[in-house]
Amino acid sequence: MKASPSLLPLLRSRMQGELLALVLLHPDREYSLTELAEATGVTPTAVLREVERLTGGGILEDRRVGRSRLVKARTDTPLYQPLSDLMAVTFGPMPLLAEALSGLAGVREAYIYGSWAARYNGEPGPPPGDVDVLVVGSPDPDALFDSAEQVSRRLGREVNVHRVSPESWAASTTDPFLTSVRERPLVKLSQEAR
Repeated sequence: MKASPSLLPLLRSRMQGELLALVLLHPDREYSLTELAEATGVTPTAVLREVERLTGGGILEDRRVGRSRLVKARTDTPLYQPLSDLMAVTFGPMPLLAEALSGLAGVREAYIYGSWAARYNGEPGPPPGDVDVLVVGSPDPDALFDSAEQVSRRLGREVNVHRVSPESWAASTTDPFLTSVRERPLVKLSQEAR
């Protein structure tokens, strides 16, 4: 069995954290098992096993529509709010930032870097105090700041956004900031939503 994720060591796997964050932080949405498998980068069989555990534990609910199985958060239990809050501050940056940035024109790519990305990739260390985001493109600076502020409020921690042009990101450079970002763990935010 893989080691517990550094972001929340009480979970069995990073996939479990990603799945819980996605579903719990979007409680009004239903997901198919295929969508969850694609979002977490694992097989539908692995998602099915996890969904079985979580529905059996009363954390998720499911229903069948034809041959599809749709899953969503159970918001009617005492577990929902504290578990949702816990997922927001640990695995929440990925789905919440991807969602926030999906509506911004001019965003070509986006990455989480810094201590959150390091913990996500399994590097030991203290819990991250903030979330650092690199946005490649030319979105409106005010809209980008507003999006970061909204996500900051949901996460309960600061979101710092740094914007670079696609040319700067693609070029070989001696810029100390870009060199540092490229040498450390990066977590690419989903482009599917953009």
